[in-house]
Amino acid sequence: MAKKYLAGIDIGTTGSKAIIFDLQGAVLGGGYREYPCTYPKPGWVEQDAPLMISKMMEAAKEAISESGVDPTDIAAVSFSAQRCCSIFLDKEGKLVRPMISWQDNRTMAEVEDIRAKITDDEYHEITGFPNNTTWMLSKILWVRKNEPQNWQKVHKVVQAHDYAVAAMGADGYYNDVSDARYYGFWDPYTFTWSDTLLDMFEIEKALLPEPTPSSTQVGTVSQEAAARSGFAEGTPICVGAGDQNSAAVGSGVVNPGDASVSMGTAGAAVAYVDTPFRDPNKITFVTNHAMYGKWLLEGYQDGAAGVYGWFRDEMATLEGGYAEAAGTDIYLLLNEMVSKTPAGAKGLVFLPYLASAATPRWNPAARGTLTGLTFAHDRGCLARAFMEGITLDMRDLLQSMIDSGIEISTIRILGGPTKSPLWNQMQADIYNRHVETLKTTDAAVVGAAIIAGVGAGIFADIPEGVAQMVKADRQYEPIPENAKLYDELYDLFCRMYEGLNEKGVFTSLAKIQERS
Repeated sequence: MAKKYLAGIDIGTTGSKAIIFDLQGAVLGGGYREYPCTYPKPGWVEQDAPLMISKMMEAAKEAISESGVDPTDIAAVSFSAQRCCSIFLDKEGKLVRPMISWQDNRTMAEVEDIRAKITDDEYHEITGFPNNTTWMLSKILWVRKNEPQNWQKVHKVVQAHDYAVAAMGADGYYNDVSDARYYGFWDPYTFTWSDTLLDMFEIEKALLPEPTPSSTQVGTVSQEAAARSGFAEGTPICVGAGDQNSAAVGSGVVNPGDASVSMGTAGAAVAYVDTPFRDPNKITFVTNHAMYGKWLLEGYQDGAAGVYGWFRDEMATLEGGYAEAAGTDIYLLLNEMVSKTPAGAKGLVFLPYLASAATPRWNPAARGTLTGLTFAHDRGCLARAFMEGITLDMRDLLQSMIDSGIEISTIRILGGPTKSPLWNQMQADIYNRHVETLKTTDAAVVGAAIIAGVGAGIFADIPEGVAQMVKADRQYEPIPENAKLYDELYDLFCRMYEGLNEKGVFTSLAKIQERS
């Protein structure tokens, strides 16, 4: 009997989500488990990788139980995972040290070490990336230089995807091609490790997982993993994709002009690229699409909805108390406050750089800044300014992609903020473009399931899976008067950043914080 269902698992920054789908993309059951990040020092972000996998297994078991399907009817499972996670393993596959997160910015000195050996232009020419603290190359150099005793034990350096696939039962560590880019020494145009960079920084290929195209079956669920996850032993395991690469599949970014904007713990924008494109401005970056032989032009935010989560936890404690007492969601109360505040938050502008500035500014020293406060501003203005600042930062990112010469005609918006029609309309207004949501907003998990379906032979290719499983939902058009106001605020947003940066304010603050 033909298999009827597909499983997708997303291993995110703050939690893991698993969903069981039918072949038309309907959600039959889901599970979610959270896990923390730790912050040993300012700018440092680490995670417990074994705990992350344990929670992933629990989420899968819950999804299968809730779906009510027979696990033997699940055709395959695949993964979406947070990218650029540095997991250092010894010969027994045990952690040498805690996982270093993609959000970690401890490696500013190593970025300069890289720059001393290769210019930014030369580095971008090979990798399609700007030289930055995010990529794993600087993290590898940091561990080698600062933790030599740990480095002597390192046998493999893998990412969250590779670690999860092995835990589920694969016979080794397989890095999906789209994720390989995040090591910082992958050539996305030749689909190989760059020998030039490996030799330059004395990194052996044996240290690395095996780069493998998405949808490739690399094993089956083991007996141990079946007991932990609820999958049937022997269920095919297919190589997945990095979270944004998978979300591109799950949001239907498979044709020229297609783009998606995702706001989760971090934010990202991706646009489909049919040719081996290089950003002439060297600001955005190129990754490999889950469709082997195609590309994505990307940019990302270090904060996004995570910044709004900080506002919820640290500044909206009063609303949190009200919500708990009323048994309602605090975000509903915040939305109500924001809806009563005019667009532009009465001239309050927020730079959302709580975890530094990524695309297009690429400044690890940048810090969150609120400008324009007067006695006329209230908590609703603060909430709206945070929401608008996050979205203006995303506009900054999108503008850098458009300036590079890429066509963007359709934007599908993803992530937690899409639960708010108010924020959806704000995105249309600030981008001054048509935007649309999806019926299943967990696009990264949908993408993982489509990738599993291709690996299992259910779909001939990713576009066929997209046509069957991805469904658009609500449409939003920009309100002209709001769009005009946000054009003014965007200009102020850019000038605020540039003024603070040119005067060295961000750098000085970062140095003070390093001493704290």
